[in-house]
Amino acid sequence: TFSSDAHLRFSHIGEPLLQESLKDLEQLMKRRGLEALDWLELHFGGVSGLCQLLQTDPELGLPLDPGELSRRREQFGTNEVPKTRSRCFLELVWDALQDTTLIFLELAAVASLALAFYEPKVSGDTKGCYVSGGSEKEGNVVPWLEGAVLLMSVALVVLTTALTDWNKEKQFRNLQDRVVLSQKGKVVRDGQILEVPVKDIVVGDVVPVSYGDMLPADGVLLQAQNLKMNESSLTGELDMVKKSLDLDPILLSGTYVMEGWGKILVTAVGPNSQTGIILTLLAASAQQGRSEDHRKVLEWASQGKSIIKPKHSYSKAKPVLQKKLTKLAVLVGKCGMLMATITVVILVTYFVINTFVTERQKWTYGCTSVYIKYFIKFFIIGMTIFVVTVPEGLPLVLTLSLAYSVKKMMKDKNLVRHLDACETIANATTICLDKTGTLTMNRMTVVQAYIGGTHYQKLPKTNSIPGAILEYLLKGITVNCSYTSNIILPKDGKKSVQQIGNKTECALLGFLLHLELDYETERNKIPQQSLYKVYTLNSDRKSTSTVLKLSSGGFLMFSKGPSEIVLAKCCKILNKMGQPVELTETKKREIVHNIIEPMTSEGLQTICLAFREFSDQEQEPDWDREEDIVTELTCIALVGIEDPVRPEIPSAIRKCQRAGITVRMVTGDNLNTARAIAFKCGILDLHDNYSCLEGREFNRLICDRRGKVEQKLLDRIWPRLRVLAMCSPTDKYTLIKGIIDSDILGVRQIVAITGDGTNDGPALKAADIGFAMGITGTDIAREASDIILMDDSFTSIMKAIMRGRNIYDNISKFLQFHLTVSVVATVVTFIGACVTQDSPLKAVQMLWINLIMDAFASLALLTEKPTEALLMRKPYGRKQHLLSSSMVKYILGHAAYQLTVTFVLMFVGEELFDFESGRKALLHATPSTHYTMVFNTFVMMQLFNEINARKIHGERNVFEGILSNNIFCTIVGGTFALQFLIVQFGGNVFSCTNLSPDLWLWCIFLGAGVLVWGQFVTTIPSKYVEPLIRLMGGRLEEKVDTMCHIVSTTEDLLWVQNPSRIQNQKRLIKSYHSYFHRSIDSNYSCSAANNKNSVSKPHPLNTVTFRGVESFPGTCIDFFLVIYCTKIINAITEI
Repeated sequence: TFSSDAHLRFSHIGEPLLQESLKDLEQLMKRRGLEALDWLELHFGGVSGLCQLLQTDPELGLPLDPGELSRRREQFGTNEVPKTRSRCFLELVWDALQDTTLIFLELAAVASLALAFYEPKVSGDTKGCYVSGGSEKEGNVVPWLEGAVLLMSVALVVLTTALTDWNKEKQFRNLQDRVVLSQKGKVVRDGQILEVPVKDIVVGDVVPVSYGDMLPADGVLLQAQNLKMNESSLTGELDMVKKSLDLDPILLSGTYVMEGWGKILVTAVGPNSQTGIILTLLAASAQQGRSEDHRKVLEWASQGKSIIKPKHSYSKAKPVLQKKLTKLAVLVGKCGMLMATITVVILVTYFVINTFVTERQKWTYGCTSVYIKYFIKFFIIGMTIFVVTVPEGLPLVLTLSLAYSVKKMMKDKNLVRHLDACETIANATTICLDKTGTLTMNRMTVVQAYIGGTHYQKLPKTNSIPGAILEYLLKGITVNCSYTSNIILPKDGKKSVQQIGNKTECALLGFLLHLELDYETERNKIPQQSLYKVYTLNSDRKSTSTVLKLSSGGFLMFSKGPSEIVLAKCCKILNKMGQPVELTETKKREIVHNIIEPMTSEGLQTICLAFREFSDQEQEPDWDREEDIVTELTCIALVGIEDPVRPEIPSAIRKCQRAGITVRMVTGDNLNTARAIAFKCGILDLHDNYSCLEGREFNRLICDRRGKVEQKLLDRIWPRLRVLAMCSPTDKYTLIKGIIDSDILGVRQIVAITGDGTNDGPALKAADIGFAMGITGTDIAREASDIILMDDSFTSIMKAIMRGRNIYDNISKFLQFHLTVSVVATVVTFIGACVTQDSPLKAVQMLWINLIMDAFASLALLTEKPTEALLMRKPYGRKQHLLSSSMVKYILGHAAYQLTVTFVLMFVGEELFDFESGRKALLHATPSTHYTMVFNTFVMMQLFNEINARKIHGERNVFEGILSNNIFCTIVGGTFALQFLIVQFGGNVFSCTNLSPDLWLWCIFLGAGVLVWGQFVTTIPSKYVEPLIRLMGGRLEEKVDTMCHIVSTTEDLLWVQNPSRIQNQKRLIKSYHSYFHRSIDSNYSCSAANNKNSVSKPHPLNTVTFRGVESFPGTCIDFFLVIYCTKIINAITEI
């Protein structure tokens, strides 16, 4: 029967679709309310005519025919917004060429080349052309080599930078495609409810929607039951909009179901949907640079963000690490600029005085080119100091670390929606958890029941329950549970049943199966569309009720919900014969004391099942007066549902407590149930004097006489509070906001919470870090969150904390290494230039050193893996100095050793190792063994110091875990190999000459000495550097409270980074960040929180929510990165 019926219904599917359909549908979707109804009736003949036009069966949906689906995609488009055009490689090269530092080097190289080929005619005395007794042309040298090498270096830097940016964008595109494919939506095809990728939904699909869902496309209502939508994302109106076939059948993508359920016929997808139109306009205006149009579109699209903020507004914890790094980079860069300027002034002054005053030389026309070459040489030395000192890659370090951690966190089942959440979670001091699914396994089963006056400690058999009660149980549970909730019995040797949908409802359906009652047959008798009225679950109601219209003309209503709520509304109860008897207040108290409390003390969730009959003799009640409807109920049964605690939770809670993080349970369950679970998890302990409160008691204690929340009263409660039970979303929001606003502990608390329901949206927004459930969470909860737990497990939160703390530690490792190299290189170049009129480290060599301490070191140190030791200490805190005492000790101690070794080699090296001194080399003299050894030893010290930098807390074993980081070993080993090739075969290009084996051994020996010296530095107590820090006026960065906004520091960065380059890097961040939003919010619109006290959060469609990062400057001096670093980056992005 079904197959023949299906054949008839799909008999005309193969007919070609009408070409004018698209325009007609677009006009329909622009109308609302009665106007839309009139248009629908006039142009399509109503909903049935629209179904015929789109060749869709309203009950069976589309057929499972790939050819038919392909034809619809060709006709109406796919459900995805076209991607913006990627910038071509030449555009990225042009951006890299405009870097301020590179422009100076390019000018110096061009001037050097021009003077090398300029040979003026010399007349008269040319004695002044000889400086320090030598000629410019002494030695077997090529005059143009230095300028050519410098120009080649700049070219390689530009190509490498452009290639790196191009590679990043390519990876981001691939990631975006992968994640978009993983997003699923429900459709009805061939009469089956299937989950398909959202992008595969086509015009004509029938899509079922229910409470908490976000609409993936525009559509027209086919069927609805008390359907109410939140359309604030498009209209800005906060009130829920009721949708029905006779009032307003138009539903739009990006809006949320706040109550009820329904089915829609998809009429517009992708760029033709309302959300798609906004996205397309945004992309087009941004791509074409029409700033005014872009502003107008943003205004239009941002109307949905007009959510009313609370009177006492506050802000989330803003990321401070980026601000600290940026401020440090600016300060160090200014010091570098000052050092470079002083060096050039000293060199020029010394040269002028020595040549024209002391030796009384004259400036002749024939000597002009020689003198200018010296001035260019001094300028290049100054630029070399500036290039090495300016930490242009420092602000990039955090973003690289975050991006790398985000990829790793995806493998840990953490999908990060906001990049800065990785940093914020590291400082979390409080975690407020839901019970169900996070602490428990979310596999619920009925284990106890109270039926007919009997308390069954084990589930009863069917023959022990009266038939009348069985009938009420079957019908009441079947119709009062969502029809999408199902139990799939084990097949093919599987041991456990599969629960689909709401887990509490699945437990009740499983109870019916235990009693040998077939709910599927009952559903076929009472289809979903025949339900007369449904009161769906929400945060205020906390229960569900369904009304059936009887053939006699009367009505029968079934209710279910928490026992303490539903039982209080009961006036009768079914006895052991299945007859209703009076339920007195005394009997209620007995049931609570003898039945409910013992169940909850065992950690069971208690549910009361009840019904009410409305006689056909009575006038039909006003179903909108819910308080008059859901009352005077008759209790059918009480059931106790067990949800076992996850086995790994107790140990995870203990780790969390050792890490200085307080865990609190915030749940809507009964207080006894919550307390029992808290003891099992380890949140509560018999020896601790912590408190457990219900929501009503909590509100009574924190509110003044006028009912207003008082922060002082709240501060008396929350430090000892560990369990808040039977709480409403408002209670949860009040607790989160109160903890954040409190200063009773002397520090700003960083609060993380978990949530899965629509009603958790305001609290998820209010918290510093909001974790949404990926399995059981609603679309609204996920949109309001910062991180999505793909497995709904608390252990994933612990992994996120470890990753966050590891980011801070890895940045500290890189920072102490980078600053040590920067200090030593700057001082060596400055002293060497001032004393010998030449830098011992040439410009190309410094570019290589800069690459080691920027690109290579960031890849090596920022990829260190997290360990359990990260959870053995308390959070750093937002006021923690970026440079700790131990880091300052490390920088000063290792700088002292490296400066000592370098200066000894510079000034007495020729006597110690018996080679010719290179201190008085001429302008274009051949490379000397002396300065080659200085350069090689300097690099060796950095390689071994990179191993020292792996530890930042005074650990002595710097080799611990080194072999587990393949990237670190590869980079250190590869750098050593490249250094060997540069020294032995680099020749004039790198200003090197090959060294003998014994000199190589001495270089390695002196370099390895930093490992031994590091043990001595570790022995020195950190307290001895505190006076020095105070003498220097405190650490380099300011405290968070006095930190200026990131925009001001960004302006300071513009003198080292060109605006085009910054904008390009910002665009790459947006490209990277958008793949997270498009993965979850591919058709989302703005925030769907309908609570007026919720805090507005920028929406992913029109705002990049990488808070605190207004610039993304990249490393500008990445010499030879194309040879070595590109492969490593490619490898990392695949990890």
